[in-house]
Amino acid sequence: MQTNEDGTTTIGVGLISVGWMGQLHSRAYANLRYVYPDLKIKPRLVHAADPAPARAEEAVEVLGYERASADYREVLNDPEVDVVSICAPNFLHAEIGIAAAKAGKHFWIEKPVGRGEHETRAVADAAAEAGVVTSIGFNYRHAPAVEHLRKLIAEGELGRITNVRGQMFADYSSDPRGALSWRFVRGLAGNGVLGDLMGHLVDLVQYTLGPIAEVSALTSTVYTERPELPMGTGTHFAVIEDGEMKPVENEDYAAMLVRLSGDAVAADAVGTLEASRVAVGPRASYGIEVYGTGGSAYWDFERMNELHLSGGLGTENQGYTRVMAHPGMGDFGRFQPGAGTSMGYDDLKVIEARKFLQAVLGREHLNSNIQDAVSAAQVVTAAERSAKARSWESSAPVAGTTAAVRAERGPTLAG
Repeated sequence: MQTNEDGTTTIGVGLISVGWMGQLHSRAYANLRYVYPDLKIKPRLVHAADPAPARAEEAVEVLGYERASADYREVLNDPEVDVVSICAPNFLHAEIGIAAAKAGKHFWIEKPVGRGEHETRAVADAAAEAGVVTSIGFNYRHAPAVEHLRKLIAEGELGRITNVRGQMFADYSSDPRGALSWRFVRGLAGNGVLGDLMGHLVDLVQYTLGPIAEVSALTSTVYTERPELPMGTGTHFAVIEDGEMKPVENEDYAAMLVRLSGDAVAADAVGTLEASRVAVGPRASYGIEVYGTGGSAYWDFERMNELHLSGGLGTENQGYTRVMAHPGMGDFGRFQPGAGTSMGYDDLKVIEARKFLQAVLGREHLNSNIQDAVSAAQVVTAAERSAKARSWESSAPVAGTTAAVRAERGPTLAG
């Protein structure tokens, strides 16, 4: 890192895996200067790694990295790289995350960080030992409407929170001809929709309401076979005609009954959470509904720039009102001048990049961190145990997360 006379700090960026998410991280870094010029942070795209020659070439020719390699270790060994984005497939996350920590590189890693709680904790331990800053790809928490919802809950505007309902329903695997990518193989992905989507939903609940303390879960595999997709080709959206059928080894659908911690802002609230990758109808219906004694609210990613709010019993605002995201909500004003002009998915990653690099520079620690990943993985692993044993399972509090806490203390912003 280098700070110029005008106070602008240049940060060398490395990228591991130049797929869709790697491209998205790269655009987020590039856009940071335009969206947040006052931060005086200038990401420099230094070194990308991908074993596919075409993608390595794309990193230089299209994304603007100065150089590219086939081996991710070359990125980690590059002295000009200060921070690393880890966007490889799930089964490589723990290996690369631990290696990045040992190399002394701060890293922004996509979820799930590991195939379950054990691998995620191993990455957390390595990061703690190395003293590096971490950030996790829990992008939905950055939507301005979600940030506003969190604030309303913390300030008691919805009264005592009684229950929550959340869903993450996607259709990317709803076609039975959908390719059997690594996401469907337990040895590569670990669990299925629990890690892929339910982990996001758990984070959304814990970020807005507080830690989940108990779960009771069930799972289902709707399509037990799919046509195989060769490793390194296509995406999990691919559809294959007349391919060789191979078994699906993890779950397509998961549901949980949950009880929140007594130390949460929504102390002892209960709820239901569902996730599916085979839903027919919803395209990316990722949302949360929060009910309290003084009102309620709901948000859905398919209408990301809206929050629906209801006042309490007998008030003039009882019944839902659509509130459009506006410059008073979260970082909305950084992207759009007024309500009705919408932000998009990519913008959430720009916010995520901003929070990550601010933390790296020792400024505000507003970023999701490795302890948030541990907490989400712990809940998901408890759900797996529950579904297998048909039992209630507990999830102990994890220190150092950004989960919401009691209203009188306000939201925590741990590093």
